[in-house]
Amino acid sequence: MVKAKNVVSDYNGYDYKKIFWEDVDREYEDLADRMAIRRLLPTKMGRFVDVAGGYGRLAKEYLGRAKEAIIFDYSETELKQAREEFGKKIKTRQGDIYDMPFKDGEVDVLMMIRATHHFKDLDKVVNELSRVLKPGGVAVIEVANKKTLPRMVKYWTKKTDKNPFSLEPVNFTEICPNGFFNYHPKYVEDLFKKSGFEIEEKLSVSNFRSPKLKKMFSAKTLAAFEKKVQKPLAKINFAPSIYYKLVKK
Repeated sequence: MVKAKNVVSDYNGYDYKKIFWEDVDREYEDLADRMAIRRLLPTKMGRFVDVAGGYGRLAKEYLGRAKEAIIFDYSETELKQAREEFGKKIKTRQGDIYDMPFKDGEVDVLMMIRATHHFKDLDKVVNELSRVLKPGGVAVIEVANKKTLPRMVKYWTKKTDKNPFSLEPVNFTEICPNGFFNYHPKYVEDLFKKSGFEIEEKLSVSNFRSPKLKKMFSAKTLAAFEKKVQKPLAKINFAPSIYYKLVKK
């Protein structure tokens, strides 16, 4: 097993599938993620890599589109779960996100969902994703957004000193002592451009991520609302998750 130098969250030995997804009400978030992925991923792909793909939660959204599907993750625990569920349909590779086990330009399409909050050096991660992707290749990347309405309100009412309008990343150590990073959309978009990506499309995802709304509406009802607003709300970077469809120059 490859040991990474700058791991923020090591999920080896941790049942992320059960603890984070199955034991907690996150059906709406799961539906919102899938909705965005179905829209942004190409319908036909060659070599596809699900970066930080864990146990393959989203595999059913890309297996029918890719000639070859690979899940890349640091956690051998999660990769084992993926192999147990999908068998030969999916290949797995364990390794360090800062030094991925792929050659330059080896990958046709990649996606990375619910992972950016783990990375202290997101610029290095984005450069590495660009390196392994072929020219003209597509990357679908979800970014944890620091500039959300709830965080703006907390800042305006002086309940926090973390400025959602500043461009630098913020580390919410109260959520995770080892690091939990959120990013300003402009900061991230500048990183993408510097790494040779063009932004083709953007979506606002998990717009109704609220315990109160979950009590009032079913997950499917919230997902129906979600479908109508993912594209228009992207203009104001509304949601806690911002999805980007990128093309490498």
